[in-house]
Amino acid sequence: MIDHQKPLGSGFGARSTATDVLADIDVAGKRAIITGGYSGLGLETTRALAASGAQVVVAARNPAAAAVATKDIGGVTVEPLDLSHLDSVRAFAEHILTGGQHIDILINNAGIMACPETRVGQGWEAQFATNHLGHFALTNALWPRLEGGARVISVSSAGHHNSPINWDDLHFIGGYDKWRAYGQSKTANALFAVHLGRLGREAGVQAFSLHPGKIFTPLQRHLAQAEMIAEGWLDVSGAPADPTFKTPAQGAATQVWAATSPMLDGLAGLYCEDCDIAVRAETTNQPFVGIRNYAADPDQAERLWTEPRRDCRRLQPLRGWSHGYEEENIEQIFT
Repeated sequence: MIDHQKPLGSGFGARSTATDVLADIDVAGKRAIITGGYSGLGLETTRALAASGAQVVVAARNPAAAAVATKDIGGVTVEPLDLSHLDSVRAFAEHILTGGQHIDILINNAGIMACPETRVGQGWEAQFATNHLGHFALTNALWPRLEGGARVISVSSAGHHNSPINWDDLHFIGGYDKWRAYGQSKTANALFAVHLGRLGREAGVQAFSLHPGKIFTPLQRHLAQAEMIAEGWLDVSGAPADPTFKTPAQGAATQVWAATSPMLDGLAGLYCEDCDIAVRAETTNQPFVGIRNYAADPDQAERLWTEPRRDCRRLQPLRGWSHGYEEENIEQIFT
């Protein structure tokens, strides 16, 4: 079997911007949904796609803040969505489904990182619930509008190197570690794209995951300055000290490239970084580069879709899935 998890030679790189990768891509009239598309990388992604003619729906936990952030960007609408609450996911999806328009691009961009131990829903660990389960439910519910040519992009991270899926304790009931929990959620994002890439073939839906790079954004809101100084991200005065950090426009480039590049046609399920397909981490001695084998494993990916959630009570099934996954299987994801 050919391993496609290797760079293509896209012509872009770590310093390319979202605008750069769209220079020769026609997205005029396409419809994109971007979760968290009003802050950090999400806002840069919204700007770039809208400037190129796409109609962008910004799914926002804070719609008022989103309206202010996007008020000068044409072609953008804001809709409320809180990924940590499945009722909110259902309400958002039902609104979009009622509109009847096809979705060309879904960028599952919103997320939280290294937060204090927080429980949401039925006792779920907040990073796993927000970064993975909420986006899983959203994609599931929007499926009727994704069939027939959509790309679904999962914003993962090199942080997935910190942890595989913690199968024996998905929600860290036995002891919380903020970086392991974040790493697990980012591994889940990559595995989600692996299995969705497989399930979506007959429906013409392609899925990809990616590492955007290191960027200063509101994602670091839960980190103390001393912690970032210790990591070498900031100097003792609090100024940026790591030259490998990207600007937000550069950080948004890989998700925009993954969402639009024709070079990726037929290669669904892969993990990208620096505007190209990433290497396998096991083939390089560089830390936090490429994708770990456990985050690209198709068996792990399938298990993540079917493993019962023993510590969560049963929920009402979401509507809108196909490809042999009956409603009882959807419900099982949140069991």
